[in-house]
Amino acid sequence: MDVLKEIVNTDNKSRYTFDENYTKIRATQGHSVKVELGYIPQKPPIILYHGTGKKYIESILKDGIKKQSRNHVHLSGDKETALKVGQRHGVPIIVEILSEEMYNNNYQFFLSENGVWLTDYIPVEYIKK
Repeated sequence: MDVLKEIVNTDNKSRYTFDENYTKIRATQGHSVKVELGYIPQKPPIILYHGTGKKYIESILKDGIKKQSRNHVHLSGDKETALKVGQRHGVPIIVEILSEEMYNNNYQFFLSENGVWLTDYIPVEYIKK
């Protein structure tokens, strides 16, 4: 248990959390299998950011941003975090998302415990050119 607590408390991305009784541990977001996380829809900021690699930008601008094998598309509230994410995919690109406009058009957004914004899909028309 001490090792698990250490992992949860020191993970630099806050990827894991315990339940209130410390009997279960789970990832806070980013699951590739169906998991009910109990997220409550929330109004996002006006703009959110998606960090990606340059090699994906053509597809994104054509088809939007898809969740692929994940449960959600992951978005950042700041450019710095999006840049770090994008760097994992080669030459980084930061895509600005018109998230408030999406929300106003009935798209749902969720905020994970570690500050990652989540949604199901970003249509092309909500990607700021």
